[in-house]
Parts: sequence; C-alpha cells; structure tokens
Amino acid sequence: MSSCISIGAAHHQELLKNQLDRELRALESRGLKIRLQEKPLGWLTFLDCSISGSGNLETIIRRRVAGIITDLILNNWEATLLKHIIRENYYYFNDDEKGTIYDYAQKKLNFSDHSRKHNKVLILRRLTEYMEANNDINIDGFIRFRLKDYVNELYDIADQAADDFIMDREYQEFIELLKYFVEVQDPREELVNVVLRPNGAFKLFDEQAQIINSDYLEEFMLNITENEINYEDMLISALITVAPKKIVFHPGGGKMPHNTVDTVSKVFGGRVSVCDGCPLCIKDSN
Repeated sequence: MSSCISIGAAHHQELLKNQLDRELRALESRGLKIRLQEKPLGWLTFLDCSISGSGNLETIIRRRVAGIITDLILNNWEATLLKHIIRENYYYFNDDEKGTIYDYAQKKLNFSDHSRKHNKVLILRRLTEYMEANNDINIDGFIRFRLKDYVNELYDIADQAADDFIMDREYQEFIELLKYFVEVQDPREELVNVVLRPNGAFKLFDEQAQIINSDYLEEFMLNITENEINYEDMLISALITVAPKKIVFHPGGGKMPHNTVDTVSKVFGGRVSVCDGCPLCIKDSN
C-alpha cells in the first residue's frame, strides 16, 4: 500500500508538522513507513505525507489526519481567526482595546462547553468526508469555504464580545462619574443602614436605627413595589444624595443583591460593609 496526502497551511506550519509527525509515527508499529516533506508554495507551506507499507490502513490514516487538523483548528486556528475578525471589524479600537475584546471572546468560547463539542463534531465530520475523497487540502481554504457556519459563529462571538466591552467601558465611566458626585457632595448622614425588603425594595435608617424620611429623599419613594422600579438605581441615587460617611448593608428579609453591593462599593470605596445579622435585620425582615 502506498499513499500520499498533501496538507497546505498559511499558519502554524511548524505545529502542524510536529503534530502530524508525532501522530502518524504511532502507526509505524503496524508496519507503515512515514515520510514528511515540506514544500513552500507562495504564502502556503505544504506538507506531503508519504505513507507506505503492508495492509489496508488508508481509511484509518485519513481519519487520523482529519482528527489532527480538527484539533489544530479548534486549538490554534480559532485564535488566529478571532484576532483577524476583531482586527478587521473593529479597526477603530486601539490595540489594547482589541486585545480586551479578544479576551472577552475567548471567555465566551471557553464557557460554552456544548458549543465547543458541537463544533468539534461538525469540523471532524466535514474533514473526514473531505479527506476520504481528496488527497490534498488547504486548511485555510477549507475553513473559509467549507466551515462558513463555524466562521459565522466566531463573527457572532466577536460581536457579542465587542458589545460587552463597550457596555463595561460605559459602566466604568458611569462609576467614575458617580464617584465624582460623591466626592463633591457634603455628607448629610454619618451612617446609613440599608435594609433590604423581601420584595426587593429597601429602607434607609440612620445610626440611631431611625428611618430616614428627610425631604431630600422624598422623591425616591423607597417603598414603591411596581415592577418597573429599578431599585438599584434608586438606592444609588438616594445614597449619593445623602452621601454618608459609612454605609452598612443588612440582608433583612431579602436576598443580598451582590451586584448592587458591588456597585455601591465601587462608588463609595471603603465606606461600605455588610452586616452578618443584627436586631435591625430582624426588626425589618417582614
């Protein structure tokens, strides 16, 4: 039996060569002889895999090559594709911002284990079908023309990552603006206790555990329960208005909203703490 498979690539040629050599050498125990020959051709480098020996291992060899290329696409080409997509589609961001978008995209890809398994099965199946009918393959061309749905998914991931980056940047700018408001505001209370209600609303108490109902808080209507009320925005607005020197969160009868506590902590810095349980929590837990 004699066979020759030619594999061309514009990226990761050395990695491809080493992987092919390692994986195909494992078949030498079955009486095969493997020879790899490197041939540069323009912007591509082709690796000619000449395989000879006894027995009929043609199908096994081609499937082994398909598996090698599948792993390389997912583990190496994918990063190159993502960087190219971000570089071309989001050229108006600087290099650091593009790098952050890329990191966001990678996290999204790694987070979805189901999607990665699906992509691996998809790529392996199409490569296997192609390798069974062809003796040569250009990996970059194969990705571009035969894995369009996979590439389109990467475009979607990059779009989502860019949106997340923009939202996070706007959030950080918002936090900085709120911090400025706090810095220029004269404190109206020494201490404010924030007690959460079971319905998600909240009450504010001073350091004597008296509810704060001053005129400057009247506009916030702290006990309104309509669904359209954004309690986090209301709370932050109220706290900025009061600008206390110290803020203590009390779970009360509600669930501690960690995102809200985190946002308030970013705005007020070291002024914020969380109560582990006290009479004020019990008193207003119903």
